[in-house]
Amino acid sequence: MAEQITYRRVYEETAPKEGKRVLVDRVWPRGMRKEDAHLDQWLRDVAPSTELRKWYGHEPSRFTEFRRRYRAELRDVGHREAAEQLRDLAAHDKLMLLTATKDVDHSQAAVLAEWLTKR
Repeated sequence: MAEQITYRRVYEETAPKEGKRVLVDRVWPRGMRKEDAHLDQWLRDVAPSTELRKWYGHEPSRFTEFRRRYRAELRDVGHREAAEQLRDLAAHDKLMLLTATKDVDHSQAAVLAEWLTKR
């Protein structure tokens, strides 16, 4: 399953064989029209809480703690259903996790991809 789950910025051009395209941000990407995103799903409930997102502020020095806190959030009731949807999608198709974050390797998409492949 690991090679089936990838992630990248939602602003990048789509590729025909990238699988199901799922936006994993809580807020809609700035400047992107919905029809240009070519999404299969937008799972905002799997994104980090607003509080965690604001605390993190995309500071790479906080990424390790962000990852720990975000994984804990994925187990709570508010995130569980969306996380299960992602797991189901990954079990049946390739999965492209999308985010507007500039540093995708230090984003919730990276944490989700790692979390899904280790399950």
